[in-house]
Amino acid sequence: MTGIVKIDEEVITTETFITLLKLNGRFETLMEEILKDKLTVHAAKSMGIQLGDDEIQDRANIFRRAHGLQRASETNEYFASMGITLDDFEVFIVDALYQEKMNAKIIEGGAVADYFQANLPKFESMIVSHIVMDSEGAAREILSVLREDEESFADLAREHSEADTKSTGGYIGKVMRGAMSPEIEAKVFNAEEGDLLGPFPTGDGTYYEIFRVDSKRQAQLDQETEGEICRLLRDEWLARKAREHRIEML
Repeated sequence: MTGIVKIDEEVITTETFITLLKLNGRFETLMEEILKDKLTVHAAKSMGIQLGDDEIQDRANIFRRAHGLQRASETNEYFASMGITLDDFEVFIVDALYQEKMNAKIIEGGAVADYFQANLPKFESMIVSHIVMDSEGAAREILSVLREDEESFADLAREHSEADTKSTGGYIGKVMRGAMSPEIEAKVFNAEEGDLLGPFPTGDGTYYEIFRVDSKRQAQLDQETEGEICRLLRDEWLARKAREHRIEML
């Protein structure tokens, strides 16, 4: 077992560190990210993606400047203090460059626009507000008032809602498909601007929600949507790549 840090006579080992990550629920997330990165690097190498010495040197220089390491001696001391070798550093830099080039290749050739066109409904969104009540009866009473006076929605939310959004008059904002339960999503995305919907029980049945559709937004390939599509394309690609390898926990 390798020690990481010492407090008086107590040594925190790598084994203790990993155990704590597992118990804190962070191990799986961290391991998943590492596996994704390694799969990407493997694929880049298999495809014959090339890296130039200048690219590697430039990226290393960016790292050094970001960490205030101006001289070679400072760099050596910095890595030595963490038990990291220069070879470890080079692998880190090279892998990062492989990942960037492979990720760029995944979305090249109009892949983002093609995915967007093939999945337009997925990127539609609604702007919604809600009021959350602690019983169905109370929710129905609020709904009755709203049907008589729809302009009172924000005031009623501030006065009666049990949700944190009461401070903003019940305003939730932009909601994409997949963010709500299927039953509520179907009704919200088929509603018209200004429609009042509900009350719907929350997942555990403790509260009841009334929704108002503030506006409908057609799918647009903006920067946010493009970023989401890039993530989806990478996840789908990684899932395919993972099936090509034997991955096992040791």
